[in-house]
Amino acid sequence: MATTITDSQKPFSLDPYHVSEEFGFILPAPLTELPPYYQPWMDIAQHVTELIYSHMLRSHILKMPLLNTQLLESHRELRLAHLALSVMTMGYVWQEGEDDTVKMLPRNLAIPYCEVSQRLGLPPILTHADAVLANWRKRDPQGLFDMENLELLVTLPGGDSVRGFFMVTLLVELAAVPAIKSIPLVINGVQCGDAETVTRALEEFSQAIQGMTDALKLMHVYVKPEVFYGIMRIYLSGWKDNSSMPAGLVYEGVQAEPMEYSGGSAAQSSLLHCFDELLGVKHEAKSGAFLTRMRNYMPPSHKRLIQDISLQPSLRRFVQQQACEPLTAAFQLCVTKLLALRSYHINVVSRFITVPAARARQLRNQGNISQEETVSRAPTALEEKGTGGSGIMSFLKTVRDRTRTSLI
Repeated sequence: MATTITDSQKPFSLDPYHVSEEFGFILPAPLTELPPYYQPWMDIAQHVTELIYSHMLRSHILKMPLLNTQLLESHRELRLAHLALSVMTMGYVWQEGEDDTVKMLPRNLAIPYCEVSQRLGLPPILTHADAVLANWRKRDPQGLFDMENLELLVTLPGGDSVRGFFMVTLLVELAAVPAIKSIPLVINGVQCGDAETVTRALEEFSQAIQGMTDALKLMHVYVKPEVFYGIMRIYLSGWKDNSSMPAGLVYEGVQAEPMEYSGGSAAQSSLLHCFDELLGVKHEAKSGAFLTRMRNYMPPSHKRLIQDISLQPSLRRFVQQQACEPLTAAFQLCVTKLLALRSYHINVVSRFITVPAARARQLRNQGNISQEETVSRAPTALEEKGTGGSGIMSFLKTVRDRTRTSLI
């Protein structure tokens, strides 16, 4: 029997978490320009790729003025500043590849970068929240939110494949919006004992997960595996669990000891963390620890949402107790669709990392480091790892297999 929510059980709402009705975790309408005072940053950030190819990025950054971050006022200004400083940092560190990395980020980049990071509650490294969630604009403001009408604000080496990689990931985030919006309906339905509302919300939820898988399929259309593996990946890599930067990176003028941060990872998207908490997916210790650590790379309000979902009464237990066939079927379909999404992601990772890695190894073993073969330019440090530093295939398979255990 359905009950009503009492005052002590305020209805669960997405309002406190900076989640958009239209865009979910995506930053709505990111700024494309900073105040004129910060033009020296934007002048470099918008030309990072050319400056890397001409081996001039480091020298340009060293000549940059040390700017005061206090003139950045709004959240959107801070997000664009963080994005600009992030691509400059990735370019500065990896300009000459894995054999000639730097030990120190210069103070005129490190100090403002750490200040902006602190104000946003993000780490001073390129994250999913920067490169995907806050790095887009529509060519035609009235046009559709699709591949033809979207472009990046800043980019890294890899040409169209970089745009493809970040934009397809953005479209996966957009496809998830109906699932995010159904989370409060599920939680409040469980609290009221309203099986019918929960069933309908879970049906929306599973459809959205299918939409995410369909969006992810565009990766094969818009990203070339050899370019992703051989050119792009190094610029998404961090200085934690990376043998080419074992000591981490000193942020000059911030602290004397080196700091370690993980590179970009799909695990930095809040989506599947929310889904796991809602559906009761429990990860094993090692992969669970990595996923939990990745929450420190998300905007704090999104991290808080994940934690707050985890504190709600168990949906899985509610489904078991209700013993209502349509409800159970709707729950099972959500878990099945999440399982399918994770299996499809493994397929994508295999094509974009495992296969090119094997090809690069084969070329190396033959002593054939040819410039014609893009994959042979890839860093060796990350061969079996994701850019976030996880042992990628075993991690993804463990996470997928634990998802299966949530089935009733």
